[in-house]
Amino acid sequence: MYFHSFLIKYAEIGIKGKNRYLFEDALVSHIHHALKRLDGAFTVTKESGRIYAHAAEEYDFDEVVERLKCVFGIAAICPVARIEDRGFDDLKEQVIRYLDEAYPEKNRTFKVNARRANKQYPMTSEELNRELGAAVLDAFPQMKVDVHHPDILLNVEIRAKGINLYSLVIPGPGGMPVGTNGRAMLLLSGGIDSPVAGYMIAKRGVTIEAVYFHAPPYTSDRARQKIIDLAREVSRYAGPVRLHIVNFTEIQLYIYDQCPHEELTIIMRRYMMKIAETLAKQRQCLGLITGESIGQVASQTVHSLAVTNAVCTLPVFRPLIGFDKQDIVDISQRIGTYETSIEPYEDCCTIFVAKHPVTRPVLENIEKSEQKLQERIDGLLKTAVETAEVVMC
Repeated sequence: MYFHSFLIKYAEIGIKGKNRYLFEDALVSHIHHALKRLDGAFTVTKESGRIYAHAAEEYDFDEVVERLKCVFGIAAICPVARIEDRGFDDLKEQVIRYLDEAYPEKNRTFKVNARRANKQYPMTSEELNRELGAAVLDAFPQMKVDVHHPDILLNVEIRAKGINLYSLVIPGPGGMPVGTNGRAMLLLSGGIDSPVAGYMIAKRGVTIEAVYFHAPPYTSDRARQKIIDLAREVSRYAGPVRLHIVNFTEIQLYIYDQCPHEELTIIMRRYMMKIAETLAKQRQCLGLITGESIGQVASQTVHSLAVTNAVCTLPVFRPLIGFDKQDIVDISQRIGTYETSIEPYEDCCTIFVAKHPVTRPVLENIEKSEQKLQERIDGLLKTAVETAEVVMC
């Protein structure tokens, strides 16, 4: 069956009170952006708590649905037949035509679920359910009513500007429209975790920027391209991502020469956080995002996370903090970042790993080791920030 419109349902936005229109407008804008590059021309409208995407010409159904599944804030996508209110007899005919076209195989169970947003309609919801159900049984005797677990749940919405008929409800990604909850800086590595962390924070309405620490010649151009690819994959959900590529080689080598090797990972991580925070403040970001999960590696023990946090003044969002690795892998496969993440191109975090990294660092000891860097570290940090390359993904 060819549908000319999609009814877009949202969830959390509905409880936003007087500010709800701001979230609705943001969602309308993101839906329009997601569909504007398709061959079929779509218009997106907002009507009394409902959002619709209307097709002006032929379109690829599967492609439209896939794009809408990437728009945060959408709870459900419903291909809908919108009809004019021409009286109950016409409504019965439209319901029968809808079921006939949408379900060629009639040996199914069904239930009619009528709702009256237009309270002026002359029949109650219960009367509509009963009368429309009887009309369906008369038209298709092989169909049976099942009010508990029907094969087809036919929704009939009586609204002021017409009537909606739909039975297919496709789950959306949920969350909040991107851009309605500020901006944050994602520390994006080449692993599985950080793209998932960016996805999860974007799902809560946060605009994402990203920073990647490149260490040529120890990390290759292909490793750099891998990060760009990951940022673009995250941008399918998060919208355009500004990626800051920082040359970290001189800082890493300096730390490697001056500091105890068992502390390399934690000290390098602290300076990454400092640089990320500097870039974040320049870009009016309100927090940092990492893909850390407690105990996954030496730099992610509770002790290590506490020492890393000590260098930051911005909040650090760690949405994966209590996840098992398989939980993270499952999400990465679902959102399409997994295959890129496992490409065998190492990032700077894996090049200078100590054989026996400290797992219970003491802040005072780490700060004492960092005093050996005072001669050059400020200049190196300044240069790293000022020479960062920006790629729009």
